[in-house]
Amino acid sequence: MDSLLLMVIIIVFFSLVFDFINGFHDTANAIATSVSTKALTPRRAIILAATMNFLGALTFTGVAQTITSGIANPFDLDNGLMVILAALIAAIAWNLITWVFGIPSSSSHAIIGAITGAVIASAGFSFVNYHGFISIVEGLLLSPILAFIVGYIIYSIIKVIFQNSNLAKTNKQFRRVQILTAAIQSYAHGTNDAQKSMGIITMALIVGGMHKTTDVPFWVQLSCATAMALGTSIGGWKIIKTVGGKIMKIRPVNGVAADMTGAAVIFGATMIHLPVSTTHVISTAIMGVGTAHRIKGVNWGTAKRMVITWVITLPITAIFGAVIFFVLNSIF
Repeated sequence: MDSLLLMVIIIVFFSLVFDFINGFHDTANAIATSVSTKALTPRRAIILAATMNFLGALTFTGVAQTITSGIANPFDLDNGLMVILAALIAAIAWNLITWVFGIPSSSSHAIIGAITGAVIASAGFSFVNYHGFISIVEGLLLSPILAFIVGYIIYSIIKVIFQNSNLAKTNKQFRRVQILTAAIQSYAHGTNDAQKSMGIITMALIVGGMHKTTDVPFWVQLSCATAMALGTSIGGWKIIKTVGGKIMKIRPVNGVAADMTGAAVIFGATMIHLPVSTTHVISTAIMGVGTAHRIKGVNWGTAKRMVITWVITLPITAIFGAVIFFVLNSIF
């Protein structure tokens, strides 16, 4: 088999592994609140999340095109396939490390940091598309802040509307609504997260001379959607416990407000072709809701640990990507 074709096949495999891990790593993002409030059983929540993730992943490709050319121009990379493989291995390693410790880390930060580090190791700083990179990082940084603010506002409005309602009846009603909002949030998650692997595979096809544009082939879209859905079906129980219960005690009304916030921010980013961290968005949406409900009810210790992980993910995965590139390049 031609070595170029073999490398592309290996990259496709690792991309789907990354998508699969992203599925079970980020399952908690979409369903943690509905599981913690008992709006859905864990089994039903995961089936719902897997289905809606799959449908969401088949709907859009704009974010994938941003990943394909936003960090580096794939047409300019001489050793591009090795760069992509190193980035994938680095991102997968970080995702597994944070999953083992139950920390809601960002798969988006991981792959973007890893690609940047590998590109720098391969070709130098001048080959990084700084305009695209800065735009992506700005989106990653601003989206959690926006989610916190929107979550605070939405829950504040809900509090005013239902201030004279019976608490038990209100929770029962919102528990039903939460099934719908969990489905919407899972769909939004699929529209953004699955596209990162689509963009990576498309980049590999371009570098390998097997594709001429940044348009995502349908087989790539279908493969990534399937891998993420299968990963989602496994579920990330350690992270579900952190997102669903360790940030704050979530009631159905809190869950609905957080789900609505997360879905709105993620879907808005998808519409402007911007990759965001669903982990960051949903976690900070819960924090915003919790602050509006009762600021002392938020476990700021857990929140601080999560924020530290978010901050260190980009530089650590960039280092991972660079080191793994040097290792692979020396071997092959």
